[in-house]
Amino acid sequence: MASDTLTTGGGTRTGRRRTRSPRAGLTALAVVLSVISVLPVLWMLTSSFKTRETVTDGKLIPTDFTFDNFVYVFTEVPFARYLWNSFFISAVITIAALFFHSMAAYALARLRFPGREKLFGAIFATLLVTAPVVLIPLFMVARELGLLDSYAGLIIPAIFNAFGIFLLRQFYLGLPKELEEAAVIDGCGHWRVYWNIVLPMSRPILSALAIFFFLANWNAFVWPLVATSDQDLTVVQLGIASFQTQYTSNWNYILAAATVAALPMLILFFVFQRQIVESIKTSGIK
Repeated sequence: MASDTLTTGGGTRTGRRRTRSPRAGLTALAVVLSVISVLPVLWMLTSSFKTRETVTDGKLIPTDFTFDNFVYVFTEVPFARYLWNSFFISAVITIAALFFHSMAAYALARLRFPGREKLFGAIFATLLVTAPVVLIPLFMVARELGLLDSYAGLIIPAIFNAFGIFLLRQFYLGLPKELEEAAVIDGCGHWRVYWNIVLPMSRPILSALAIFFFLANWNAFVWPLVATSDQDLTVVQLGIASFQTQYTSNWNYILAAATVAALPMLILFFVFQRQIVESIKTSGIK
């Protein structure tokens, strides 16, 4: 009996070791991948404080620490204007997209009307169409409507996003219908139910989508490049690209500009990363 007990106990310990071993390996792999992902960003941050002579020395820690690169970026080029353009366009697109997407998603999730499923299928199918495919038709439509070289031309085409409608619809399908039915019994119409009940319950998913939309439009490059030629409408990514062509050999200035453009987004992501994870967990995606 004692021998069996020891054998059983030993088998249990061996099973625990075997269970822990794959978990430890996955943890080590996650750490390695995290370091590989973070290292380029860290190198960009530290190199933005290097001088022109030491920016390509391959060292992570600057030997000659300087802030002159950032001073040069904000004094020699209208980089503050580029930042403002990106912020204004991204903020307007985010607010408009959340408003219209939430209404569309609520209608597709709760309202009964002919062709609802087909309409949702058509919207969802647009996720399979890549941006370069519709770039030329979109440019032609914007030109015919007189939207080129304007804030409207940068904002209106970017408002629609099938991913946002899909994610919100999945979230609304998981909400309890009893709350909405009780509001309808009390005399609330669809708009009041949406505004007073559905929207307040949608704050986690809306917060996450706001971050996604803002990041996507902050990093927009192709459409602003095609739709604008006015320097006053240049967004930050186009500004960095033109900065690179102008100062090809001065990587210290280019990295300083890239750091200024990346820092707000990094801070935004780290502050709201919990909302992003929670929204995906509660969105109903299996």
